[in-house]
Amino acid sequence: MKFMQAIHIKLGKAVIMENREIINAYIDKWIEDYNSRQRAVWNYEDGCVMLGAQYLYEATGDEKYINCIRTFMDRYIQEDGTIRYYVPEDYNLDKVNNGRVLYFLYDKTGEEKYKTALDHIRGQLETHPRTDCGSFWHKQIYPYQIWLDGLYMGQPLYLEYEKRFNGGERYNDITGQFLNARKYLFDEEKKLYYHAYDEKRQMIWADKTTGCSHNFWLRSIGWYLMALIDCCGLIPEESFEHLSTYKRLFKEALAGIMQYQDEKTKLFYQLVDMPELEGNYLETSGSAMIAYAILKGCRLGILQEEKWRRRGEEIFDGLEREKLQKDENGWHLTGICLVAGLGPKDERDGSVEYYLSEPVVSDEEKGVGVFMMAYGEYLKLEKQDEA
Repeated sequence: MKFMQAIHIKLGKAVIMENREIINAYIDKWIEDYNSRQRAVWNYEDGCVMLGAQYLYEATGDEKYINCIRTFMDRYIQEDGTIRYYVPEDYNLDKVNNGRVLYFLYDKTGEEKYKTALDHIRGQLETHPRTDCGSFWHKQIYPYQIWLDGLYMGQPLYLEYEKRFNGGERYNDITGQFLNARKYLFDEEKKLYYHAYDEKRQMIWADKTTGCSHNFWLRSIGWYLMALIDCCGLIPEESFEHLSTYKRLFKEALAGIMQYQDEKTKLFYQLVDMPELEGNYLETSGSAMIAYAILKGCRLGILQEEKWRRRGEEIFDGLEREKLQKDENGWHLTGICLVAGLGPKDERDGSVEYYLSEPVVSDEEKGVGVFMMAYGEYLKLEKQDEA
């Protein structure tokens, strides 16, 4: 695939910027198709799409992105603030992430139904079951388990609610759950985080000594990086100790994953530390998450732009070159792992074979949503250059 290239100069270094007309056309068509269908589910995947649309609106001011958000959300948020297909008593952190865009809608419209819907979601966290060490169970059907995915699904919404409506009363709780992940899920030798931790060490996938799953799954590490950088952007600067903790954890996790970047494509493998393994592949959604985290880290001043901006742009450009592909039906974002989990019983054992057995698909919601999020940060940095 060949793209026209433009060169711009940032901090004295040339950065290759691929022609974005293809990206814009792909996203426009994808959103059009997305708005034409409905799913009878309240799900984190759609939450990624909604945040992608929000970030692109913030970068461009284009009303089509707000229209996308309202078209979707108003199918679910009733006038009394109740949410169709959302059952708080399921105690599922995946159901929390979809609410994050409600802050944006509430600010833009002032409509109380969006605030009331947020209250309902925040209410789930008040009674959500916890591990003995104090972290949310990932889901009620996954008892005593901490998943990296769950930190992204729950903590940013929780933190923003505390900041806006509760005076930061629960900041210690939020930070403590990140510190639990560092304590129980981080591998000191490889500098990577395992996908999940079973406090009771009962699951088929859990190491009987450490409680951790046995492999380093790219997207789970991507969720964790995004959770940390989003919390860096949300926590007030005067809450210095919390902000300092998020920065420290973020930089450590980022340095760890960057050791395993593919030099040629700048992307990352589904099983992060096994590039030579037969059947392993460069995965799109997790690579986009790392691009997003780096670019947002630069924009927030968490990362040194001179050192990191080009690295984030190279990952995003690698996605454009390697994963945005054209066939007779148009452009497609390829190479997305459809899903990967653990359990809840004896299935999904966390083995190498399991992670490589899940379908690899194109144009799937969470993959495209995070691609949009990364593109939004790409454009926000450009906008910041022009200010």
